[in-house]
Amino acid sequence: MNNYAIFADSTCDLDKNLREQYGIKYVAMNYVIDETEYVASLDWESHSPKDFYDLMRNGVRIRTTQVPAENFRSEFTKSLEQGQDIIYISCSSALSGSINIAKVVAAELKEQYPERNIYCVDSLISSLGQGYLAIRAAQLRSEGKSAAEAAKYIEDNRLRVNQFGTAGTLSYLKRAGRVTASSAFFGNLFGVKPILISDKLGQNYAIKKVKGSLNAKREIAAEIAATVVDPEQQTLYISHSDSLAEAQQLRDEILKLTKFKDCYMNYITTIVGASVGPGAVIAFCVGKEVTIEGRE
Repeated sequence: MNNYAIFADSTCDLDKNLREQYGIKYVAMNYVIDETEYVASLDWESHSPKDFYDLMRNGVRIRTTQVPAENFRSEFTKSLEQGQDIIYISCSSALSGSINIAKVVAAELKEQYPERNIYCVDSLISSLGQGYLAIRAAQLRSEGKSAAEAAKYIEDNRLRVNQFGTAGTLSYLKRAGRVTASSAFFGNLFGVKPILISDKLGQNYAIKKVKGSLNAKREIAAEIAATVVDPEQQTLYISHSDSLAEAQQLRDEILKLTKFKDCYMNYITTIVGASVGPGAVIAFCVGKEVTIEGRE
């Protein structure tokens, strides 16, 4: 019953150790620099984090793609051939159309493997929020839950994964169409730091503005303290775009107010990184259900 494959994609930001520990696979997107296309590896196979973000710091524009249909077809088929059902936990549909491609491919493969099921779940989030949902699905698999049960659990609980972060500038998010224009405007005022959430539609939305980087981290810590449920039983997830010291400072501010079981930090990898730019830090926790719907 619990012999099924769990897939995320290049936006989940899980490192190799965690993917291997939980048996999580991923389908790759691509990123494009000067018309050269690279596989968006979660293991930084084409560019190191510093080299990637230095390109952005030096004004190089990096474009990204959705997961190509052939990547879904190839990777899903490997699992189907092994007699496995599949759960694919996608990047938020508000940020990427990959889940729509996955659903088309899944319908095609269902005709070839009618005895197998492919569940495509929109995470309504990205980075380590999406990564956490993949880990949770793997934990449910280990507990003996079926693919159908795990997929339903993720769908029912995805809005309990809360994101609070801030970016070096919102120019990258605005250019990539990943944040509202009004949010980008106040986020780029001198010295002002936006507090970004993933809203109930899976959009990046700036809920408030704070003066100064340290104040932004303290505001994020306060938001997490007010939102988190049973923190002592969960991991605090923090991702950053080549800004480790900022991420560590954010962790310390959060832990002053809320005690978590442990903390996992990792880079924001290439796909999300191309949208947020260098200098972003984002924290994720499980808490109250997200009800905010961002508007212009």
